Amino acid sequence: MALKISEILTWTEYFKKTLYNQIKPVFTESVSNVKPSYNDELNNKVSLLKTDITKLEIDAIVNAANKTLLGGSGVDGAIHKAAGPQLKEECKTLKGCETAEAKITKGYNLPAKHVIHTVGPIGENSFLLKLAYENCLKVCRENNLRTIAFPCISTGVYGYPQEKACQIALQTVRNFLESNHTSVERIIFVVFLKEDETFYEKYLQFFFPIE
Repeated sequence: MALKISEILTWTEYFKKTLYNQIKPVFTESVSNVKPSYNDELNNKVSLLKTDITKLEIDAIVNAANKTLLGGSGVDGAIHKAAGPQLKEECKTLKGCETAEAKITKGYNLPAKHVIHTVGPIGENSFLLKLAYENCLKVCRENNLRTIAFPCISTGVYGYPQEKACQIALQTVRNFLESNHTSVERIIFVVFLKEDETFYEKYLQFFFPIE
């Protein structure tokens, strides 16, 4: 059953429904050079969702791909399986993808209209991980796509520490929205593991604070 954007809670709605009465995290160390200010408009541009990313009926889902773009394990394999063989055929025409690049294809049998493929770094490299998220958002904007969902890039077999990857993802999206908020309707962080969900719940409160 496909999940429409209208059915996905914004971060503000999610916080009030799920986290409002919980003890708020204390950030004893500097997560970012500057703590972002409260901005209700930006808070309603992001969402956190623990689900199967292949079920989202939106403009684009991001694939944490390998350099061949021909499918692999984890979310990469799941997206190729759900999209069908036509996705692999189109990916063959793209002649691979370097680390941090982003390339777009059709979604084929997916509810999503498009797939944006990016290759995250192997191991911890904050510059390349940030660039992967930035390039996906750039492709999204260049193609006039309004809704996009990200999986946790590089945190699986590529071994990026989950908590640090979460912070980079959120800071990069916050920076993007500061100057591009009118170009997108929603940016969704899709997690599969409970541990990742916990990290995103914590750090969303820092990068997208609720008044």
